[in-house]
Amino acid sequence: MDKEPVPSLFTRRDFLKIAGLGVGAGLVGLPTSCNRAVMKTVTPNIQGFSETNAEDNGIPWVPKSDRKIRVGLIGYGVCKFSAAFSFQNHPNVEVAAVSDLIPERCAELAKVTGCSKTYPSLEELVKDDSIEAVFIATDAPSHVRHVIEALNHGKHVACAVPAVLGSLEDADRLYEAVKRSGLKYMMFETSMYRSNLYAMRTLYEAGCLGDILYAEGEYWHYSKDGIDSFNGWRDGLPEQWYPTHSDAYYVGVTNGSFLEVSCLGIPSKMERYRHNQYNNPFGTEISLYRTSGGGVARMGRSSDTQGSGYGSETGRVRGTKGSYYDKYVGIEQELPDLRRPALPPGVKGGGHGGSHGHLTDEFVSAILEDRKPLVDVAMALNMTVGGIVAHESAMRGGEWLKIPQYKYWG
Repeated sequence: MDKEPVPSLFTRRDFLKIAGLGVGAGLVGLPTSCNRAVMKTVTPNIQGFSETNAEDNGIPWVPKSDRKIRVGLIGYGVCKFSAAFSFQNHPNVEVAAVSDLIPERCAELAKVTGCSKTYPSLEELVKDDSIEAVFIATDAPSHVRHVIEALNHGKHVACAVPAVLGSLEDADRLYEAVKRSGLKYMMFETSMYRSNLYAMRTLYEAGCLGDILYAEGEYWHYSKDGIDSFNGWRDGLPEQWYPTHSDAYYVGVTNGSFLEVSCLGIPSKMERYRHNQYNNPFGTEISLYRTSGGGVARMGRSSDTQGSGYGSETGRVRGTKGSYYDKYVGIEQELPDLRRPALPPGVKGGGHGGSHGHLTDEFVSAILEDRKPLVDVAMALNMTVGGIVAHESAMRGGEWLKIPQYKYWG
Protein backbone atom coordinates (compact mmCIF):
# COMPACT_ATOMS: atom_id res chain seq x y z
CA MET A 1 0.00 0.00 0.00
CA ASP A 2 1.13 3.55 -0.64
CA LYS A 3 -0.44 4.87 2.54
CA GLU A 4 -0.85 3.11 5.84
CA PRO A 5 -4.38 3.10 7.29
CA VAL A 6 -5.37 6.10 9.38
CA PRO A 7 -6.26 5.13 12.98
CA SER A 8 -10.02 4.76 13.30
CA LEU A 9 -10.32 7.62 15.79
CA PHE A 10 -9.32 10.07 13.09
CA THR A 11 -11.13 8.56 10.14
CA ARG A 12 -14.35 9.07 12.10
CA ARG A 13 -13.55 12.63 13.00
CA ASP A 14 -14.18 15.42 10.55
CA PHE A 15 -12.03 18.26 11.80
CA LEU A 16 -13.39 21.77 11.57
CA LYS A 17 -13.44 23.14 8.06
CA ILE A 18 -13.80 26.82 7.42
CA ALA A 19 -15.77 27.99 4.40
CA GLY A 20 -13.92 30.21 2.00
CA LEU A 21 -14.04 31.01 -1.69
CA GLY A 22 -10.52 32.35 -1.91
CA VAL A 23 -10.03 33.27 -5.55
CA GLY A 24 -11.35 35.07 -8.54
CA ALA A 25 -12.84 38.42 -9.48
CA GLY A 26 -11.35 39.55 -12.73
CA LEU A 27 -11.50 42.45 -15.11
CA VAL A 28 -13.58 42.13 -18.23
CA GLY A 29 -12.56 43.03 -21.77
CA LEU A 30 -8.80 43.29 -21.30
CA PRO A 31 -6.35 42.11 -23.97
CA THR A 32 -5.26 38.51 -23.65
CA SER A 33 -1.49 38.93 -23.98
CA CYS A 34 0.82 38.91 -20.96
CA ASN A 35 4.18 40.63 -20.66
CA ARG A 36 7.03 40.74 -18.19
CA ALA A 37 6.26 42.63 -14.99
CA VAL A 38 7.17 46.30 -14.98
CA MET A 39 5.90 47.13 -11.51
CA LYS A 40 7.40 46.17 -8.17
CA THR A 41 5.18 44.30 -5.73
CA VAL A 42 4.67 46.14 -2.46
CA THR A 43 5.48 43.51 0.14
CA PRO A 44 3.40 43.63 3.33
CA ASN A 45 5.20 44.14 6.61
CA ILE A 46 4.91 40.53 7.76
CA GLN A 47 7.63 38.52 9.46
CA GLY A 48 9.64 36.47 6.98
CA PHE A 49 8.74 38.54 3.92
CA SER A 50 11.87 40.68 3.72
CA GLU A 51 13.41 39.96 0.34
CA THR A 52 16.77 38.30 -0.14
CA ASN A 53 18.43 38.60 -3.52
CA ALA A 54 19.79 35.52 -5.22
CA GLU A 55 23.29 34.97 -3.88
CA ASP A 56 26.22 35.18 -6.28
CA ASN A 57 27.63 31.80 -5.40
CA GLY A 58 29.69 31.34 -8.53
CA ILE A 59 27.43 28.57 -9.85
CA PRO A 60 26.25 29.26 -13.40
CA TRP A 61 22.57 28.80 -14.20
CA VAL A 62 22.06 26.32 -17.01
CA PRO A 63 18.69 26.43 -18.79
CA LYS A 64 16.93 23.08 -19.02
CA SER A 65 14.76 24.01 -21.98
CA ASP A 66 13.71 26.96 -24.10
CA ARG A 67 10.06 26.05 -23.63
CA LYS A 68 7.72 28.44 -21.82
CA ILE A 69 5.08 27.03 -19.49
CA ARG A 70 1.81 28.96 -19.46
CA VAL A 71 0.98 29.51 -15.79
CA GLY A 72 -2.08 30.92 -14.04
CA LEU A 73 -1.62 32.78 -10.75
CA ILE A 74 -4.52 32.56 -8.32
CA GLY A 75 -5.06 34.57 -5.13
CA TYR A 76 -3.63 37.94 -4.08
CA GLY A 77 -4.58 38.41 -0.45
CA VAL A 78 -2.80 40.21 2.36
CA CYS A 79 0.40 38.22 1.76
CA LYS A 80 0.37 38.97 -2.01
CA PHE A 81 1.85 35.52 -2.47
CA SER A 82 0.98 34.82 -6.08
CA ALA A 83 3.25 37.65 -7.22
CA ALA A 84 5.97 37.04 -4.61
CA PHE A 85 7.58 33.93 -6.10
CA SER A 86 8.93 35.36 -9.40
CA PHE A 87 6.83 33.28 -11.79
CA GLN A 88 6.50 36.45 -13.85
CA ASN A 89 10.30 36.74 -14.09
CA HIS A 90 11.21 33.13 -14.84
CA PRO A 91 12.52 32.68 -18.41
CA ASN A 92 10.59 29.41 -18.80
CA VAL A 93 7.25 30.88 -17.70
CA GLU A 94 4.58 32.97 -19.36
CA VAL A 95 2.02 34.24 -16.88
CA ALA A 96 -1.05 33.53 -18.95
CA ALA A 97 -3.79 34.72 -16.59
CA VAL A 98 -4.45 35.82 -13.01
CA SER A 99 -7.42 35.70 -10.66
CA ASP A 100 -8.61 37.05 -7.33
CA LEU A 101 -12.12 37.38 -5.93
CA ILE A 102 -11.67 41.07 -5.11
CA PRO A 103 -11.54 43.23 -8.26
CA GLU A 104 -9.01 45.71 -6.89
CA ARG A 105 -6.65 42.93 -5.88
CA CYS A 106 -7.06 41.19 -9.21
CA ALA A 107 -6.21 44.42 -11.00
CA GLU A 108 -3.08 44.92 -8.91
CA LEU A 109 -1.99 41.32 -9.44
CA ALA A 110 -2.37 41.77 -13.19
CA LYS A 111 -0.25 44.93 -13.08
CA VAL A 112 2.58 43.63 -10.93
CA THR A 113 2.93 40.48 -12.99
CA GLY A 114 2.62 42.23 -16.33
CA CYS A 115 -0.41 40.15 -17.27
CA SER A 116 -3.61 41.52 -18.81
CA LYS A 117 -5.79 38.43 -18.91
CA THR A 118 -7.96 37.82 -15.87
CA TYR A 119 -10.70 35.46 -14.77
CA PRO A 120 -13.48 36.02 -12.23
CA SER A 121 -12.66 32.84 -10.29
CA LEU A 122 -10.34 29.89 -10.03
CA GLU A 123 -13.15 27.76 -11.39
CA GLU A 124 -13.18 29.84 -14.58
CA LEU A 125 -9.40 30.14 -14.92
CA VAL A 126 -8.79 26.38 -14.80
CA LYS A 127 -11.19 25.88 -17.73
CA ASP A 128 -8.65 27.66 -19.96
CA ASP A 129 -7.07 24.78 -21.88
CA SER A 130 -4.07 26.91 -22.86
CA ILE A 131 -2.91 27.07 -19.22
CA GLU A 132 -0.60 24.21 -18.26
CA ALA A 133 0.03 24.91 -14.58
CA VAL A 134 -1.27 27.07 -11.74
CA PHE A 135 0.06 28.53 -8.52
CA ILE A 136 -2.65 28.57 -5.85
CA ALA A 137 -2.17 31.16 -3.11
CA THR A 138 -5.71 31.29 -1.78
CA ASP A 139 -7.03 30.97 1.78
CA ALA A 140 -5.75 27.84 3.54
CA PRO A 141 -9.21 26.33 4.21
CA SER A 142 -9.77 26.23 0.43
CA HIS A 143 -6.44 24.70 -0.60
CA VAL A 144 -7.64 21.12 -1.00
CA ARG A 145 -10.79 22.06 -2.88
CA HIS A 146 -8.91 24.41 -5.18
CA VAL A 147 -6.06 21.99 -5.86
CA ILE A 148 -8.45 19.18 -6.74
CA GLU A 149 -10.44 21.48 -9.02
CA ALA A 150 -7.25 22.43 -10.87
CA LEU A 151 -6.08 18.81 -11.12
CA ASN A 152 -9.47 17.79 -12.48
CA HIS A 153 -8.92 20.28 -15.30
CA GLY A 154 -5.50 18.88 -16.17
CA LYS A 155 -3.28 21.49 -14.52
CA HIS A 156 0.00 20.90 -12.73
CA VAL A 157 -0.35 22.57 -9.32
CA ALA A 158 1.92 24.50 -7.00
CA CYS A 159 0.21 25.48 -3.75
CA ALA A 160 1.03 27.61 -0.74
CA VAL A 161 1.19 25.98 2.70
CA PRO A 162 -0.33 24.15 4.44
CA ALA A 163 -1.38 21.27 2.21
CA VAL A 164 -4.59 20.82 4.22
CA LEU A 165 -6.08 22.66 7.17
CA GLY A 166 -7.19 20.60 10.14
CA SER A 167 -8.74 17.65 8.31
CA LEU A 168 -7.21 14.18 7.99
CA GLU A 169 -10.02 13.26 5.62
CA ASP A 170 -8.97 16.11 3.33
CA ALA A 171 -5.41 14.80 3.47
CA ASP A 172 -6.62 11.46 2.08
CA ARG A 173 -8.67 13.23 -0.59
CA LEU A 174 -5.70 15.31 -1.72
CA TYR A 175 -3.34 12.31 -1.81
CA GLU A 176 -5.73 10.23 -3.90
CA ALA A 177 -6.52 13.12 -6.26
CA VAL A 178 -2.84 13.81 -7.02
CA LYS A 179 -2.10 10.10 -7.49
CA ARG A 180 -5.10 9.64 -9.77
CA SER A 181 -4.28 12.69 -11.89
CA GLY A 182 -0.73 11.77 -12.87
CA LEU A 183 0.10 15.49 -12.71
CA LYS A 184 2.73 17.40 -10.75
CA TYR A 185 1.82 18.73 -7.32
CA MET A 186 4.24 20.72 -5.19
CA MET A 187 3.66 22.44 -1.87
CA PHE A 188 5.70 25.64 -1.63
CA GLU A 189 7.25 25.10 1.80
CA THR A 190 9.72 27.95 2.18
CA SER A 191 11.96 26.32 4.79
CA MET A 192 13.07 23.79 2.16
CA TYR A 193 15.27 26.40 0.50
CA ARG A 194 16.42 28.30 3.55
CA SER A 195 20.19 28.00 3.42
CA ASN A 196 20.47 25.97 6.65
CA LEU A 197 17.85 23.36 5.75
CA TYR A 198 19.22 23.07 2.23
CA ALA A 199 22.63 22.35 3.74
CA MET A 200 21.17 19.79 6.17
CA ARG A 201 19.36 17.94 3.42
CA THR A 202 22.47 17.91 1.22
CA LEU A 203 24.60 16.60 4.09
CA TYR A 204 22.02 13.96 5.00
CA GLU A 205 21.73 12.69 1.44
CA ALA A 206 25.54 12.49 1.22
CA GLY A 207 25.65 10.36 4.39
CA CYS A 208 27.51 12.99 6.42
CA LEU A 209 24.94 13.13 9.25
CA GLY A 210 24.25 9.41 9.63
CA ASP A 211 21.00 8.49 11.35
CA ILE A 212 19.13 11.52 12.68
CA LEU A 213 18.50 10.81 16.36
CA TYR A 214 17.19 14.25 17.28
CA ALA A 215 15.77 17.17 15.34
CA GLU A 216 14.32 20.53 16.31
CA GLY A 217 12.17 22.88 14.30
CA GLU A 218 10.79 26.25 15.34
CA TYR A 219 8.27 28.66 13.95
CA TRP A 220 7.92 31.64 16.27
CA HIS A 221 5.63 34.30 14.82
CA TYR A 222 4.48 36.84 17.39
CA SER A 223 1.44 38.76 16.27
CA LYS A 224 -0.26 41.14 18.67
CA ASP A 225 -3.42 41.67 16.64
CA GLY A 226 -3.21 38.71 14.29
CA ILE A 227 -2.94 38.84 10.49
CA ASP A 228 -5.90 39.75 8.34
CA SER A 229 -7.32 36.79 6.44
CA PHE A 230 -10.17 35.82 4.15
CA ASN A 231 -13.24 35.08 6.28
CA GLY A 232 -10.98 35.41 9.34
CA TRP A 233 -9.50 31.93 8.94
CA ARG A 234 -6.31 32.91 10.81
CA ASP A 235 -8.13 34.21 13.90
CA GLY A 236 -7.39 31.81 16.75
CA LEU A 237 -6.03 29.16 14.35
CA PRO A 238 -4.55 26.16 16.22
CA GLU A 239 -0.81 26.67 16.09
CA GLN A 240 0.00 23.17 14.93
CA TRP A 241 -2.46 23.35 12.05
CA TYR A 242 0.16 25.56 10.35
CA PRO A 243 3.26 23.48 11.14
CA THR A 244 5.25 23.09 7.95
CA HIS A 245 7.83 25.86 8.45
CA SER A 246 9.07 24.03 11.55
CA ASP A 247 8.27 20.39 10.69
CA ALA A 248 10.32 20.69 7.52
CA TYR A 249 13.42 20.60 9.71
CA TYR A 250 12.94 16.87 10.02
CA VAL A 251 10.61 15.80 7.19
CA GLY A 252 12.33 18.02 4.62
CA VAL A 253 15.81 16.97 5.68
CA THR A 254 15.24 13.21 5.63
CA ASN A 255 12.01 12.76 3.63
CA GLY A 256 10.89 10.79 6.67
CA SER A 257 7.76 11.22 8.74
CA PHE A 258 6.41 11.46 12.28
CA LEU A 259 4.90 8.27 13.68
CA GLU A 260 3.23 9.52 16.86
CA VAL A 261 3.06 12.67 18.91
CA SER A 262 2.54 14.12 22.34
CA CYS A 263 1.86 17.85 22.27
CA LEU A 264 1.38 20.35 25.08
CA GLY A 265 -0.54 23.56 24.54
CA ILE A 266 -0.23 26.73 26.57
CA PRO A 267 -3.40 28.83 26.86
CA SER A 268 -2.99 32.31 25.47
CA LYS A 269 -4.04 35.54 27.14
CA MET A 270 -4.75 37.11 23.76
CA GLU A 271 -8.41 37.75 23.00
CA ARG A 272 -8.44 35.84 19.69
CA TYR A 273 -7.57 32.64 21.55
CA ARG A 274 -10.36 33.11 24.09
CA HIS A 275 -13.13 33.23 21.51
CA ASN A 276 -12.64 31.77 18.03
CA GLN A 277 -14.32 29.51 15.51
CA TYR A 278 -11.91 26.67 16.31
CA ASN A 279 -12.58 26.58 20.07
CA ASN A 280 -8.81 26.73 20.38
CA PRO A 281 -7.33 28.21 23.58
CA PHE A 282 -3.66 27.74 22.69
CA GLY A 283 -1.35 30.40 21.25
CA THR A 284 1.69 28.15 21.81
CA GLU A 285 1.92 24.41 21.11
CA ILE A 286 5.09 22.31 21.54
CA SER A 287 5.17 18.82 20.03
CA LEU A 288 7.37 15.81 20.75
CA TYR A 289 7.41 13.31 17.90
CA ARG A 290 8.72 9.80 17.38
CA THR A 291 10.24 9.75 13.91
CA SER A 292 10.29 7.15 11.16
CA GLY A 293 14.10 7.16 11.40
CA GLY A 294 14.09 5.84 14.96
CA GLY A 295 14.70 9.18 16.66
CA VAL A 296 12.71 11.97 18.24
CA ALA A 297 11.93 15.53 17.21
CA ARG A 298 10.71 18.60 19.04
CA MET A 299 8.70 21.07 16.98
CA GLY A 300 7.63 24.41 18.44
CA ARG A 301 4.93 26.82 17.23
CA SER A 302 3.92 30.07 18.89
CA SER A 303 2.11 33.28 17.96
CA ASP A 304 1.91 34.86 21.41
CA THR A 305 5.52 34.90 22.62
CA GLN A 306 7.80 37.88 21.99
CA GLY A 307 11.00 37.64 19.98
CA SER A 308 12.32 35.14 17.48
CA GLY A 309 14.93 33.53 19.70
CA TYR A 310 17.47 31.51 17.72
CA GLY A 311 15.48 32.32 14.58
CA SER A 312 11.83 32.74 13.71
CA GLU A 313 11.76 29.81 11.27
CA THR A 314 14.71 27.51 11.81
CA GLY A 315 15.92 24.21 13.13
CA ARG A 316 18.83 21.86 13.72
CA VAL A 317 19.62 18.17 13.61
CA ARG A 318 21.86 15.75 15.50
CA GLY A 319 22.98 12.51 13.86
CA THR A 320 25.25 9.57 14.50
CA LYS A 321 27.95 10.96 12.18
CA GLY A 322 27.45 14.69 12.58
CA SER A 323 25.21 17.57 13.61
CA TYR A 324 24.21 20.84 12.03
CA TYR A 325 23.67 24.03 14.04
CA ASP A 326 24.25 26.54 11.25
CA LYS A 327 27.46 24.66 10.52
CA TYR A 328 28.50 21.05 10.22
CA VAL A 329 30.34 19.40 13.10
CA GLY A 330 31.09 15.72 12.64
CA ILE A 331 33.44 13.00 11.50
CA GLU A 332 33.35 13.65 7.75
CA GLN A 333 36.19 15.77 6.42
CA GLU A 334 35.13 16.11 2.79
CA LEU A 335 31.69 17.65 2.52
CA PRO A 336 29.42 18.11 -0.50
CA ASP A 337 28.79 21.54 -2.00
CA LEU A 338 26.29 23.20 0.36
CA ARG A 339 25.55 26.21 -1.85
CA ARG A 340 22.00 26.61 -3.05
CA PRO A 341 21.51 26.23 -6.81
CA ALA A 342 21.86 29.19 -9.11
CA LEU A 343 18.66 30.99 -10.06
CA PRO A 344 17.68 32.05 -13.58
CA PRO A 345 18.45 35.63 -14.60
CA GLY A 346 15.83 38.00 -13.21
CA VAL A 347 14.56 35.59 -10.57
CA LYS A 348 15.13 36.85 -7.04
CA GLY A 349 15.69 34.76 -3.97
CA GLY A 350 12.79 36.65 -2.44
CA GLY A 351 11.32 36.28 1.03
CA HIS A 352 11.67 33.62 3.71
CA GLY A 353 15.45 33.56 3.60
CA GLY A 354 15.73 33.74 -0.16
CA SER A 355 13.60 30.64 -0.75
CA HIS A 356 10.87 31.95 -3.02
CA GLY A 357 12.72 31.92 -6.32
CA HIS A 358 14.19 28.49 -5.64
CA LEU A 359 10.74 26.97 -5.07
CA THR A 360 9.46 28.38 -8.35
CA ASP A 361 12.51 27.17 -10.27
CA GLU A 362 12.14 23.68 -8.76
CA PHE A 363 8.45 23.46 -9.75
CA VAL A 364 9.13 24.73 -13.26
CA SER A 365 12.09 22.37 -13.64
CA ALA A 366 10.03 19.38 -12.50
CA ILE A 367 7.53 20.08 -15.29
CA LEU A 368 10.21 20.64 -17.93
CA GLU A 369 12.10 17.48 -16.92
CA ASP A 370 8.93 15.45 -16.28
CA ARG A 371 9.99 14.36 -12.79
CA LYS A 372 8.69 14.43 -9.25
CA PRO A 373 9.02 17.87 -7.63
CA LEU A 374 10.93 18.21 -4.38
CA VAL A 375 7.95 18.70 -2.05
CA ASP A 376 5.65 16.10 -3.56
CA VAL A 377 2.22 15.33 -2.13
CA ALA A 378 3.52 12.64 0.26
CA MET A 379 6.18 14.92 1.73
CA ALA A 380 3.69 17.78 1.87
CA LEU A 381 1.20 15.69 3.84
CA ASN A 382 3.86 14.25 6.13
CA MET A 383 4.82 17.84 6.96
CA THR A 384 1.19 18.77 7.62
CA VAL A 385 -0.80 15.94 9.22
CA GLY A 386 1.49 15.57 12.23
CA GLY A 387 0.42 19.03 13.30
CA ILE A 388 -3.27 18.17 12.97
CA VAL A 389 -2.82 15.19 15.29
CA ALA A 390 -0.54 17.25 17.55
CA HIS A 391 -3.28 19.80 18.20
CA GLU A 392 -5.69 16.99 19.07
CA SER A 393 -3.06 15.69 21.51
CA ALA A 394 -2.76 19.14 23.07
CA MET A 395 -6.53 19.29 23.51
CA ARG A 396 -6.25 15.94 25.32
CA GLY A 397 -3.52 17.11 27.68
CA GLY A 398 -0.58 15.63 25.78
CA GLU A 399 -1.92 12.14 25.08
CA TRP A 400 0.29 10.13 22.69
CA LEU A 401 -1.53 9.69 19.36
CA LYS A 402 -0.66 7.86 16.14
CA ILE A 403 -0.13 9.82 12.92
CA PRO A 404 -1.19 8.73 9.38
CA GLN A 405 1.68 7.89 7.03
CA TYR A 406 2.00 8.83 3.36
CA LYS A 407 4.41 7.42 0.78
CA TYR A 408 5.09 8.49 -2.79
CA TRP A 409 4.15 5.82 -5.31
CA GLY A 410 6.74 6.61 -7.96
